[in-house]
Amino acid sequence: MDETSVKIMSDNKQTRPRGFTSDNIAGASPEVIAAITACASGQALPYGNDELTHIVERQLAEVFEHEVDVFLVSTGSAANALALAAMTPPWGSVLSHADAHINRDECGAPEFYTAGAKLVQLPGEAGKIDLAALAVNTTRMVGDVHSAQPSSVSITQATEVGSVYALDEIKAIGDICRSANLPLHMDGARFANALVTLRCSPAEMTWKAGVDLVSFGATKNGTFGVDAVVSFRRDLASTIAFRRKRAGQLSSKMRFMAAQMDGYLRDGVWLRNAVHANAMASALAQGLATVPDVEIQQRPEANILFCQLPTSLIRGLLDMGFRFYHDRWESGIVRFVTSFATTEADVSDLIGAATSLSTPIASARAPAGAE
Repeated sequence: MDETSVKIMSDNKQTRPRGFTSDNIAGASPEVIAAITACASGQALPYGNDELTHIVERQLAEVFEHEVDVFLVSTGSAANALALAAMTPPWGSVLSHADAHINRDECGAPEFYTAGAKLVQLPGEAGKIDLAALAVNTTRMVGDVHSAQPSSVSITQATEVGSVYALDEIKAIGDICRSANLPLHMDGARFANALVTLRCSPAEMTWKAGVDLVSFGATKNGTFGVDAVVSFRRDLASTIAFRRKRAGQLSSKMRFMAAQMDGYLRDGVWLRNAVHANAMASALAQGLATVPDVEIQQRPEANILFCQLPTSLIRGLLDMGFRFYHDRWESGIVRFVTSFATTEADVSDLIGAATSLSTPIASARAPAGAE
């Protein structure tokens, strides 16, 4: 091995990752890797007919305390798009918050998979749908052949800004959907993070509140390539099954996807991971709140924290190797995201760096003669 390679390896060992851009940058839980290894030898039936996939189906039925149909897929985008396609005809519309992931960050996948259904953007504080606006839009232009027909509703739990729908809010949305005879979908990319915040059961956060389909996210919280569409409506099973195959999401070696989900669910790994990620976000918010010129936009209810920082502080943190999204929303607004792999040292490093960088900023702004 040459001297250059040795130096690069040495530098890599000494540098701790400083990423807060997303929970997608984390690796996978050891339990998930162990589950993959355990199923790597031998033979198993393909296309989800293996015993491990059936075990996961039973696990999720126990988790939700309900008979469910489970469709493992490789991405959250696929889960969302397939779920919405099963609920929404091409001439229909999906009602969601304007900042929902399906509207902002799916590159038109819901429209593509539904063969052209319209996404209707609704307002609401803290990333949550305004109930009055929802009620109006569920009945708007119904029966008018010239208008896309309200056909489904989608909520994001936790939301894109890190807030969490309370149980009574989900139930209120579910009631509106039932009165308009519209199915309700939950984008649960950060399902576990919201669940541990509410300290409720998965059943209470979903079907008991009126949810029909859930995109059950796992990739952001411990797996490396599996999410699931979980359906509480048996009448949608055949539609989703054929759509999954047509979308190229029916894996021939499904047991490797099932193994990830099994390792994730077994012994409460998914809940412990979420508790830790949320705790790191709370600790980061608490620490940054004491830093001059840092304004916390909203206390994190899950594992996402938005702050407003001076440009000089943003630049300084970036120069020190910290990574986070900034200026995507408006000038000076940054987003920090923690994960199951974020350590207390990671959080302390960021708080310490922000403190050291902000002290000169605050001193420079102090009036002459001030102490």
